[in-house]
Amino acid sequence: MELELQPLNLPGIDAQRRPLVIAGPCSAETEEQVMTTALQLASNGIRIMRAGIWKPRTKPGGFEGVGEKGLPWLQRVHDECGLLTATEVANAHHVQAALEHGIDILWIGARTSANPFAMQEIADALEGHDVPVLVKNPVNPDLELWIGALQRLNNAGIKRLAAVHRGFSSYDKRIYRNPPMWHIPIELRRRIPDLPMIGDPSHIGGSRELVAPLCQQAMDLGFDGLLIESHCQPDNAWSDAKQQITPDVLEFILEKLTIRNQMTTTEGLETLRRQIDEVDNQLLELLATRMRISREIGTYKKQNNMTVVQTMRYSEILEKRGAQGTLNGMSNSFIRDIFEHIHEESVAQQIEIMNK
Repeated sequence: MELELQPLNLPGIDAQRRPLVIAGPCSAETEEQVMTTALQLASNGIRIMRAGIWKPRTKPGGFEGVGEKGLPWLQRVHDECGLLTATEVANAHHVQAALEHGIDILWIGARTSANPFAMQEIADALEGHDVPVLVKNPVNPDLELWIGALQRLNNAGIKRLAAVHRGFSSYDKRIYRNPPMWHIPIELRRRIPDLPMIGDPSHIGGSRELVAPLCQQAMDLGFDGLLIESHCQPDNAWSDAKQQITPDVLEFILEKLTIRNQMTTTEGLETLRRQIDEVDNQLLELLATRMRISREIGTYKKQNNMTVVQTMRYSEILEKRGAQGTLNGMSNSFIRDIFEHIHEESVAQQIEIMNK
């Protein structure tokens, strides 16, 4: 799949030392907060500052951004600190206001990229403008929807595009706020190799403790940059306080990053191995979910005085999964072996529930 792309031409890319970094608070809260954060970021070498002006929240009643009155604050950041500025836009009005105030970079949020109507409205508003646009993945794990959002912008003449991987919403949350499902951005890169890929560890992790390892994972996967939430006083932030870090902590994380050399003779093999690692991680997470459900079944059986092993159900699983494996290019015996072990562990966990 091809898009007509041009380089982002943004400052701060040093392939030997650190990636493109766009950092700043989740929300622009006050002019003082914006300027204080900007000065701290600039002193640590950050060249691009992000800040949310309009904040789409899941439920009404929370802080939804200061709105247009915050745009002049970002103009001050640009003029007085020498930083490029970036903010999220979700409709044509946002686009017009941001461009009128000289915002250098726009990004499309996950809720917006999932809506083709909104994406077309934004694409129409951007036609005739040459501005870098970053497109976050949709909230749901739909690669085609992500690509469609990029295509709409590209069809409107936007050629300086990048994809932002911020993870995907999941009902069954464990470690991450938005599980990364790394195979999806990997597949996007396979389909559109020249599209810059930017990681958003703040939204994937949902906690500041996960920012550093997620940054390194993004670098290990060959991502081109990072979009990180950084606040001068993160504990007092008006939105997403738990996932924001101070500019000094950000600098420490960036200094500790290992930037991988992608131009080696084993690059293709290493890429495939990283994909295998990611799939293995997904398998383990799925198995953990399956075992949780098995324990719930054990509780139900205990309450209803049922035996742990239901022979007919077990035979049905082996037959169906074996047939599915054959259809997907795997041997029936291989799949049966796997599910026999899975069933053995499920039985063990249900027996433990029964005997409590």
